[in-house]
Amino acid sequence: MRLDKLLANMGCGSRKDVKKLVKQGAVCINGLEADDPGINIDENNDVVTLFGREITYKKYVYLMMNKPAGVLSATEDYGRKTVATDLVGEDFSHYELSPAGRLDIDSEGFLLLTNDGGFIHDIITPSRHVEKVYFCRINGVADESDVEAFAEGITLADGYKCMPAKLEILSKGEYSCTVHVTICEGKFHQVKRMFLARRMQVTYLKRVSIGGVALDESLEPGEYRELTESELSLLK
Repeated sequence: MRLDKLLANMGCGSRKDVKKLVKQGAVCINGLEADDPGINIDENNDVVTLFGREITYKKYVYLMMNKPAGVLSATEDYGRKTVATDLVGEDFSHYELSPAGRLDIDSEGFLLLTNDGGFIHDIITPSRHVEKVYFCRINGVADESDVEAFAEGITLADGYKCMPAKLEILSKGEYSCTVHVTICEGKFHQVKRMFLARRMQVTYLKRVSIGGVALDESLEPGEYRELTESELSLLK
């Protein structure tokens, strides 16, 4: 890979900026000062530094974010906050990340962000059967008939029949309950619409796991971190 391309891809500036940095003597390759921004380097083995700081090349990045309510699961929007432009800092913003699946604006929890389009496709395609688990508070009291209905596949108001899902009742009150719902697809407002089909209303929704990887509860709303190698292997 060309030196200027690597540095530009890693957020060190445009290729024009990189040319100036090389001219200033700010860039070194394996300890030697670089004199040509167009030189080809081995991005996996050569050590590139900028002002003494090592620049590690990554083609793809994979972030786990704890999405807060009130923020869109999108890359950009006019007038409203989005996860990619308003929550991701300069350390990863140059990767042009996109969410692998979405959460409603008023929903919270586990959101995957990456620049790997193939990975996004695998996560969101229903035929891959990647399970997403949601914690919900419900206005209404679910029972075993609802568990069976979810397992058979809920038919929504528009006639669409959902794939079989798992409903686990966690607690019950007189007029409400808390549940875990596991689905393998992600239709618009799907979990909320599934409960509406059973004459119940979701009052709070938080995604707590994807593909067997649980949300890191140490992440405050709006915070994120890179996936570990073991988490990434589970998802892939």
